[in-house]
Amino acid sequence: MIPPLSAVGSIPNLTGPTAVGGTAPTSAATSASGGGFGQAIGNAIASLQGVQANASNLAVQGATGQASVSAIMTSSAQATLATNLTVAVRDKAVGAFNQIMAMQF
Repeated sequence: MIPPLSAVGSIPNLTGPTAVGGTAPTSAATSASGGGFGQAIGNAIASLQGVQANASNLAVQGATGQASVSAIMTSSAQATLATNLTVAVRDKAVGAFNQIMAMQF
């Protein structure tokens, strides 16, 4: 059985840096309600950078024996997921822009 979409919101750390050495995640709805689409995109990019920085820091700590393998793998998977999501959103935005530009008025 496929879980309902409401279950997606219960998955931790999909929208922000991880709790391992990072700041608390922010919800996309909260960030979007404050300043519009542009600010929501800016917050998403900042969040992506935070997730990637955390993964990089944990990789360095893992190389020196200061972080667990599970923390490194989790952080790396989150960074990969966040990057793939950002690329997919970018591709959809470019596709929408191209469709708008192809419209005849």
